[in-house]
Amino acid sequence: MTTVRHHRVVIVGGGTAGISVAARLRRQGVTDIALVEPSEHHYYQPLWTLVGSGLATAGETVRPQGKVVAKGVTWIRDRAAGVDPDNRTVTLAGGDTVAYDQLVMAPGLQLDFDAVPGLAESVGRNGVSSNYRYDLAPRTWEFIRKVRGGTAIFTMPTGPIKCGGAPQKIAYLAADWWRRQGLLDTTRIIMVLPTPTIFSQPDWAKALEKIVADYGIEVRYESQLVEVDGDSRRAVILDNKSGTKETIDYNLLHAVPPQSAPDWLKDSALADPASPFGYLAVDQYTLQGTRWPDVFALGDVASLPTSKTGAAIRKQAPVVVANMLAVRRGKPLPARYDGYTSCPLVTAHNRMLLAEFDYRLKPKPSFPFIDTMKPRYDMWLLKRYGLPALYWHGMLRGLA
Repeated sequence: MTTVRHHRVVIVGGGTAGISVAARLRRQGVTDIALVEPSEHHYYQPLWTLVGSGLATAGETVRPQGKVVAKGVTWIRDRAAGVDPDNRTVTLAGGDTVAYDQLVMAPGLQLDFDAVPGLAESVGRNGVSSNYRYDLAPRTWEFIRKVRGGTAIFTMPTGPIKCGGAPQKIAYLAADWWRRQGLLDTTRIIMVLPTPTIFSQPDWAKALEKIVADYGIEVRYESQLVEVDGDSRRAVILDNKSGTKETIDYNLLHAVPPQSAPDWLKDSALADPASPFGYLAVDQYTLQGTRWPDVFALGDVASLPTSKTGAAIRKQAPVVVANMLAVRRGKPLPARYDGYTSCPLVTAHNRMLLAEFDYRLKPKPSFPFIDTMKPRYDMWLLKRYGLPALYWHGMLRGLA
């Protein structure tokens, strides 16, 4: 029998965004909050790049989901399968229905490995890996260590993805490792980017161009991976500008899969008709749904003109909470999100650039007294130790 239950606030998704909003709402005294999340584990995904380069362990990135859900929040251990904003209901995969007064959409995105022919069948074996999955990041490090020369390819797909710098970071870390092993001169490194420049923000783009040149990395701009033959270790790269394809034999292929909103959301009423990837339509400043004032969305699933990062969520969560409280009181929305995002660009085993900017690509430094446009050891320490601590003990508790 189908069960219908009602909560004042329903949050779909127990990742960074959902947990952070739930914790902040509880700190504001909001009660009767339900969190819809099927996973038993919660992951700190930004560290997976370091797992893939042997600088962290996978176990450091995971904790039981029940340990990070704020006290007083009802955890519904099921997957959302549909949403009806007109009737204020969420349908669960198990068949039950949850009604709400306010809805927060934070289910994240999905990895579309099947979108590249041969990739889903190849990943995890024969030198093909991807740091975008918990189980595969350790395989990346295994494959990097096996390279004794030859060709290594690092790809980035078209369209918005989470942590847009991650496809590059593993290339730099692998190159750094091979250099320290005396193998860089005999290893051809190809980085495949769909964009016309190496980075969206021009100041950090100049810095990264120097990193690429130092490692001798070949960059294929406006290009993408379109086919993988894992058994033969061959990749087909399409030059989107000329329309030509090139088949390259590889020893290692780190492939980032195309990404999109969860399938059940793509054709929903909440989806942005302007987004070919099904991301949700929200006001880019208030994060309120464009058609339903009782719906908010943040994180990777939101159709926003900025990079999808955990740092962006850290700035989005307080905006969502402040504006949700204003809606409940019938007040004007007081908080605005300026598009802030951050990309910690690890360039070596002990160096990092910190790119921070807003919707206008204007730098928004958290540390204006230091130059974060050059690789720094203190920034590396921030990435390796500071940011994980901030995440587990600050963000997820609604404190940062």
